[in-house]
Amino acid sequence: MHPQGDKTMIDQATIDRILDAAQIVEVVSDFVTLRKRGVNYVGLCPFHNEKTPSFSVSPSKGLCKCFSCGKGGNAVHFIMEHEQMSYPEALSYLAKKYNIEIKERELTNEEKEVQSNRESMFIVNNFARDYFQNILKNHVDGRSIGLAYFRQRGFRDDIIDKFQLGFSTEGRDALAQEAMRKGFKKEFLVKTGLCYETDDHKLRDRFWGRVMFPVHTLSGKVVAFGGRVLSTENKKLAKYVNSPESEIYHKSNELYGIYFAKQAIVKQDRCFLVEGYTDVISMHQSGVENVVASSGTSLTPGQIRLIHRFTNNITVLYDGDMAGIKASIRGIDMLLEEGMNIKVCLLPDGDDPDSFARKHNATEFQNFIQEHETDFIRFKAQLLMEDAGKDPMKRAELINDIVRSIAVIPEAIVRDVYIKECGQLLRIEDKLLVSEVAKRRELQAEKGNKPAVTNHAPVPETGEIPPPFPPEEAEIDTYQSFIPQEGKEGQEFYKYERLIIQMIIRYGERVMCNMTDEEGNEVPVTVVEYVINDLKEDELAFHNPLHRRILSEAAEHIREQEFAAERFFVAHPDPAISTIATELASDRYQLSKYHSKTQKLVTDEERLYEMVPMLMINFKNAIVAEELKHIMYALQDPAIANDNAQCDAVMQRYKEMKEIQNLMAKRLGDRVVLR
Repeated sequence: MHPQGDKTMIDQATIDRILDAAQIVEVVSDFVTLRKRGVNYVGLCPFHNEKTPSFSVSPSKGLCKCFSCGKGGNAVHFIMEHEQMSYPEALSYLAKKYNIEIKERELTNEEKEVQSNRESMFIVNNFARDYFQNILKNHVDGRSIGLAYFRQRGFRDDIIDKFQLGFSTEGRDALAQEAMRKGFKKEFLVKTGLCYETDDHKLRDRFWGRVMFPVHTLSGKVVAFGGRVLSTENKKLAKYVNSPESEIYHKSNELYGIYFAKQAIVKQDRCFLVEGYTDVISMHQSGVENVVASSGTSLTPGQIRLIHRFTNNITVLYDGDMAGIKASIRGIDMLLEEGMNIKVCLLPDGDDPDSFARKHNATEFQNFIQEHETDFIRFKAQLLMEDAGKDPMKRAELINDIVRSIAVIPEAIVRDVYIKECGQLLRIEDKLLVSEVAKRRELQAEKGNKPAVTNHAPVPETGEIPPPFPPEEAEIDTYQSFIPQEGKEGQEFYKYERLIIQMIIRYGERVMCNMTDEEGNEVPVTVVEYVINDLKEDELAFHNPLHRRILSEAAEHIREQEFAAERFFVAHPDPAISTIATELASDRYQLSKYHSKTQKLVTDEERLYEMVPMLMINFKNAIVAEELKHIMYALQDPAIANDNAQCDAVMQRYKEMKEIQNLMAKRLGDRVVLR
């Protein structure tokens, strides 16, 4: 079975029909006004604000690209990016547009049961949402209590409709009775958490006497509810009640408002993070839509990944509650670990995002944030310094806390900037901070190398159906290079690595030469097979994990009769792979170095037997040169230079590498290695 079929449950033939039918100009024209310019079309980029059109659409290549922000791809990528859909959702969208019937693989009985249960739970949630909305608008208590509350908070009717807000009456089983009357099963009312069962087996509503806030998945499905009590008479009642965890709802993977915010987050390239439901709603009403709420809990890795899909920049909005701020900043280290840029903005005294948004329009709100936001590390340091005062033990604890935060940042340059800034702020030497951060990172690396005690299954994409059984354990990528990983994109060997991947995507399944086997028979060798065997000879691998995945998947399918590398990777369900493939698949025609006076155009395909081996030898040569460079750095280290044994070992390694380099130079012949 094709891997795309397993992931999306759409068969490959259908995917091919969708890709063939989807005309890039038609798809983009639904969202962007395009004007013809030569053989292509141009328009204003929908992914960022611009006044001059830089978004180009090529009908011949089936690709679009913004030459300003760099976003684009084929029709599927465009829909994924613009509508913030997953790969299968984008395929379904295009299938519907072009009236293509989606054929899915046959599900197992277990999968059918799981899917049926999930669908039933979503249907029950949809019923409850409509029920609560109807009560709010048409029931006497709904209008006099629920609607009055929302209007008192300043919410307009269009905003109430947009967020599908509702009301649940004081009746302890009103929803349960109505649901049972309409034929909904007791099982799913309990599973969703809308109701619970008493000891005497009676159904009771969980949310009675509350205003209702539906929680939506990334794709807009109602996955849970939050209910706020209005009556203050009963002090024992919790202010907020939320749906319990269920088959469809995992609160650690959901963010309130993400469905309504996703497009704005992409366009603004920033996400505002607030605490509660009403903060999100008020900010939307004021015109600030790129906002989500963690619903009063500390951020989880699943929520962070959800935000990271759309932007690298987060601004956390705080009111003046110092106790709340100190509690929440502990979770922000996880954002730093993801390599995200975090700012913090303190709102004026007495204001939370809800009340502040009600007093200001979008421009005023964003201007205030721009003027008052501060970098998270600086904010944390200043906050903790106020607490520490002159107490030396507290100051030492503060420094350790700051070091912990800096140490999790993956980018070396960013760490260095923070170290210098915090050194000045805390009045301690940079060297000490550098040393402590290095120790922390070493400890982290050691922990990272230890095998995990438990094997956590990958978190399924929000709103998608997880498999009923854990998938077969994937082969773990353990390749480690002697070359430092940071900044590898700028290194010489990496340029050749990408060119080799380009050859695999464009021509992976093509026969580039014949080789003689042990029995003297000529055996055809494809580009993929040649690259795999050539790397194996020197026990090398590509340095980019994504590149290794591409080569590995190509090897898996190379013997399949219908396998075409370009089509396979361009239509790959993993957007990271399909985006790379789309980029590398374009512009295949170029002038040959051996062209005639008539400037005859030839394809790379005609020179595979020459180009692929040349790229491989240049790749290896660049890696050897890189290692020689790092050996020279090592010899400059006083600790090695003053240790005769270490120095001799390094020099021996240098000698071996030089010999290998000379051999490669002979193989390259008189050709100049491209730089």
